[in-house]
Amino acid sequence: MHYYIITGASRGLGKALAEEVLKQPDAHVLGVSRHATIEHPRYQHQPLDLSDIVAVENNLHKVFPARPDASALTLINNAAVLGDIGYLGGQPNEHFGFVFDVNLVAPAMLMNTFLSAYGGLGVPLTVLNISSGAAQRPVDGWGAYCASKAALDMLSQVAQKEQELRSSGVRIRSLAPGIVDTDMQEQIRGAETGQFSEVQRFVAHHAEGRLANPEQAAGRIAAWLAQGCPGPEVVLRIDELPG
Repeated sequence: MHYYIITGASRGLGKALAEEVLKQPDAHVLGVSRHATIEHPRYQHQPLDLSDIVAVENNLHKVFPARPDASALTLINNAAVLGDIGYLGGQPNEHFGFVFDVNLVAPAMLMNTFLSAYGGLGVPLTVLNISSGAAQRPVDGWGAYCASKAALDMLSQVAQKEQELRSSGVRIRSLAPGIVDTDMQEQIRGAETGQFSEVQRFVAHHAEGRLANPEQAAGRIAAWLAQGCPGPEVVLRIDELPG
């Protein structure tokens, strides 16, 4: 059985990824999210709020139980938040803790526990962190989001280097999925120009039908995962994937 652990599996890209991999007859998905929205005999829901780091610490054993029958295991850190859009100097300090907890601290803890729990099984292990193009460029009003995603990219590169030094065969990747039609995009389009200078560009993306469908993006990502994430690059964009 190929076990997938997918965070943020209740909606958007996370839900689409869960439904896509469940098309594989040997796949079992554990979805980590606050709400269950998928019904499938090989889907298990683990309720968890990733912004509550104490709860994450106390429930990691439920996310990573013993899997003696595993033929492969894949962790997809998909859950993320943009947080309130606004300039530094006008944000409450709690905003930064919230965004970094969901986008970086929780994924780091999940990666760490995944590798610790399953590293000795001798089966293929993959970690896919869903990143963003905003990790590579400054976007005004998105300070915490940009910084947390850039940190996730670097954490992925460090973890992959460590696995290569150990010759473990573990694959760790950080992938920017492009502009996908999700609730986050709706939030972005509702921003005020004074807090986000690019808002009209994102409004135009939506109006002109340039947003990617979550199901299409999930299909491309799942196919790439099935190929074993070929290539040495750790940080990638979806338009760099084969096919």
